[in-house]
Amino acid sequence: MNASTNETELDKLNTALEEGAFRQIRYTLNKTLRPSEVAHLIEKSPPKERRLLWSLIHKDIEADVLQELGDDVKSEILSKMNASEVLAISESLETDDLVDMMQQLPETVMHELLRSMDHQNRERLEKVLSYPEDTAGGLMNTDTITIRPDITIEAAMRYLRRHDELPDMTDCLFVVSRKDTYIGSLPLTRMLVSDPSSTVREMMVTDKPPIPADMEDTLVAKLFEQEDLVSAPVVDEDGQLLGRITIDDVVDVIREDADHSLMSLAGLDEDVDTFAPVFATWPRRAIWLALGRNARRACPVYIWRRAFQTACWCCPACADHNQRHLF
Repeated sequence: MNASTNETELDKLNTALEEGAFRQIRYTLNKTLRPSEVAHLIEKSPPKERRLLWSLIHKDIEADVLQELGDDVKSEILSKMNASEVLAISESLETDDLVDMMQQLPETVMHELLRSMDHQNRERLEKVLSYPEDTAGGLMNTDTITIRPDITIEAAMRYLRRHDELPDMTDCLFVVSRKDTYIGSLPLTRMLVSDPSSTVREMMVTDKPPIPADMEDTLVAKLFEQEDLVSAPVVDEDGQLLGRITIDDVVDVIREDADHSLMSLAGLDEDVDTFAPVFATWPRRAIWLALGRNARRACPVYIWRRAFQTACWCCPACADHNQRHLF
């Protein structure tokens, strides 16, 4: 959706809100627009209308819309939810997206949500939450498929067939020891054309080192670009496999950095609520507001001087003087 179309949809929604046409609004939000477009419209709406729009979104797309919202608006919506509502949304989120959401929850709700999870999911989340969000550890997902190096390719194929589906962006299996130490990876393309009686150790790739969990996300993005990676393993300081990073996570990092650089030029932040109070946004924009104010004062002086200079050049009596004394 381009900007003009988005503004048109926003105008239509505002008109429908004024008329109380909630059935039309619900249909537009859930059937006509994509989650990213719904998120954009919510962010462009004042707080009162924003809460009403959120209440009209179907439960099955709430998670998708929530992921597209900026941090300030997302935090505002999450702050109005209880643990059971957040848990319902979390069931359709991947680990890295769930971690991003949990970092914006009130502490009491976050602890309540962790307590309501089973042991395995809670352990995975706590592992990722222990790393800063701008590192490989904070970026990773824990949905890895691992195998041992001493099994055959045929056994690995049987193991894969036991899964109902593979995690998104799975292009290889990670080979680990019995203590979960990362050893190497087995690309699916190589596994499919290998002799079934060959062992994983014979066919695995070991020349691509794993990513340390404390590596900065910008460096992770550069590594993916340089190596043309689809996914990569993440390990702790002892070499134990923690999870993996996929290309879609890296694209998010690149896009967020680009948006941040562009918005920073104007003293803005892409995650800041458009309708946030002035006292919350003025520190970021103070320098640019000051420059704008000074420029507004300077422009009339500059324009006057240029006009006076032009007038002098047009006056024959001043021509010789102008040549000797340029303005």
